[in-house]
Amino acid sequence: MALSIITNIFAGNPLDRASERRGDEAWLAEKAGDPNSLAVAIWNGKALVEDVVGEDGKVTGAQIAYLRADMAKDLSATPERLLFLGLWKDIAVFAVDLEGGADPAEGPLQGLGRFEELRGIALTLPPPDAGILATAKSMFEWRRKHKWCSNCGQETAVSDGGWKRQCPSCQAEHFPRTDPVAIMLALHDGRCLLGRQAMWPPGMYSALAGFVEPGETIEEACARELMEEAGLTATAVRYHSSQPWPWPSSLMMGLMADVDSDVAAPDQTELEAVKWFTKDEARALIKGELEGFFAPPPLAIAHQLIKAWAEEAD
Repeated sequence: MALSIITNIFAGNPLDRASERRGDEAWLAEKAGDPNSLAVAIWNGKALVEDVVGEDGKVTGAQIAYLRADMAKDLSATPERLLFLGLWKDIAVFAVDLEGGADPAEGPLQGLGRFEELRGIALTLPPPDAGILATAKSMFEWRRKHKWCSNCGQETAVSDGGWKRQCPSCQAEHFPRTDPVAIMLALHDGRCLLGRQAMWPPGMYSALAGFVEPGETIEEACARELMEEAGLTATAVRYHSSQPWPWPSSLMMGLMADVDSDVAAPDQTELEAVKWFTKDEARALIKGELEGFFAPPPLAIAHQLIKAWAEEAD
C-alpha cells in the first residue's frame, strides 16, 4: 500500500525489512545458504544489473541482476561485506559489497550482468529496484566509513545482519545514520526561486537546500537556508515529499516555502546566482525547452518540486 501519492526515485523499497530477524544469527546463516534466497551485488558503489528486453527484442530498460544468496556469501568471504536487506514475501534478500580494481562481471560474475552507476541508470530501473539498490549502497557507504569506534577508536565488528557495528573494547553500539536535508522551492507572487552553484554546468538551476542542524526543525532549517543563501524571509512552509539520496546517505525533505519578498541575493558562498521563474518558464525548464537554462534531472527531488508547482492549478 502506497503511503503517499508522491513517490520519488529511490523511495518505495518493497522489501519487508524484517528487523526482528536481524539478531538471529542462526536464521540469517540458514537463509544465506538457502538456494532460494537472493542477493544484489554492489561493486565499488556500482550495481549489478541486466537489460529488460521486450517481446520485439528491443531493450526497454534495466533491472537488478539477482544472484543466489549462497553465491554472494561465498563472494563476500566475511560477514563484513554481507547485508541482510529483508524479505520479499518468504524469500530472503541480501546484498554483497565487492571492492577492487577488477570488474567482477568479467570474473566470477561473468555472464550474470554488468555493473552500472546507480545515478546514471536509476530512471531506467523499476522503482522498487531503485529503492532496493539505494538502500544497499547507502548501507555499504556507512559501514565503510564507520569501521572504527567513535568512542574509543578501536576497530568495530559488524552484527545484526549488517545493520549494527559494535566495539569489542568498550561495547559501544553504532547504528546507521541518515543526514536530513531540507530542500525547498521558494515562492512569491506566482514565481519560484531557483539558484545555482559555481561548480554546476552552465545554465543549471535548482531548488535551494541545506542540512538540518541539531536542535532545529525541518521548517526552521528551511527558513535559515533561505535567509543564509538568498536573503529571503519565509512566511509559511509546507511539506511536499521526501527522497532517500544514497550519495552517501541523505534524506531529502522537499518543501514549498512562501517568502515575503522577491528581493533575493545569492550569498556568493553556496550560490553564485539566483533567478525567479514564472510557471510558464518553470514548465519549459523541466521540459528542457527554456533557452539557456535547465533543471536537475527527473531522478532528483528538486526536479519534482519544480514540476509539481509548475503544473498545479493557479
